[in-house]
Amino acid sequence: MNTKIAIIGAGNLGTSLVKGLLESKIYAPQHFVLTRRNISKLSKFKEQGCEIATSNIEAIADANVVILAVLPQKVNEILHELKGNIQDNQLVISLVSGVKVNNIQKILGSNVPIVRAMPNTAIAIRESMTCIATTHNWKSKLEEVEKLFKHVGETIVINEEQMTSATALCACGIAFFLRAIRAASQGGNEIDFHANEALKMAAQTAKGAASLLIANNSHPEDEIDRVTSPKGCTIAGLNEMEHNGFSSSFIKGITVSAKQAKGLYTEE
Repeated sequence: MNTKIAIIGAGNLGTSLVKGLLESKIYAPQHFVLTRRNISKLSKFKEQGCEIATSNIEAIADANVVILAVLPQKVNEILHELKGNIQDNQLVISLVSGVKVNNIQKILGSNVPIVRAMPNTAIAIRESMTCIATTHNWKSKLEEVEKLFKHVGETIVINEEQMTSATALCACGIAFFLRAIRAASQGGNEIDFHANEALKMAAQTAKGAASLLIANNSHPEDEIDRVTSPKGCTIAGLNEMEHNGFSSSFIKGITVSAKQAKGLYTEE
């Protein structure tokens, strides 16, 4: 494989992507060149055999794929740095929240292929839900991007207008579900179990619940009905949670995150 992937801004998400792709065994360390401001934090990847660059321009020189994994507030600065150095035979994949394809093209030029992707940090263990979108001009590149991200989880192609919502549901959503698991483990700790036992039990139970939905292609309420009986302990617990706003709080959290995501990037 002659592919060279440049990760510009290899922070948590960028390095998680590299970990997942390496874990897939399809890619090897020599396929990657990574950059970030503090390159000392990339020492483990350097030891594995990944190339570490101090210059973004040097990093993209021989890359087939350029992945932008910087903060929305920093993306314009990076794009201006790369302007004129990215060729139309290179594919740019942007992981940057709130930044549209057209925003990027205004700086890099209209001939550079650009696709947006929104994975989450479970990409490191190849369990990401990655949402992918682009403009009409670059739909021919979607298959290539899907193929890349299918090595590290599930993918879905959506309209670009939905990408901000995807950020809230899938990227921020990792934190929301982790907080729910944390709450469940605290409940387990309060009723009978040591903290480490309760966390293991809560995490595996959450994994089982998600796996049921995926394996059976079922609706949550169908699976809930299977474990609730009249006057039983399950329905009593569910009703208590709902009385205290469990579902409405979760929904509100997602909608507020989506609103916040829209304001992360400011056009020049």
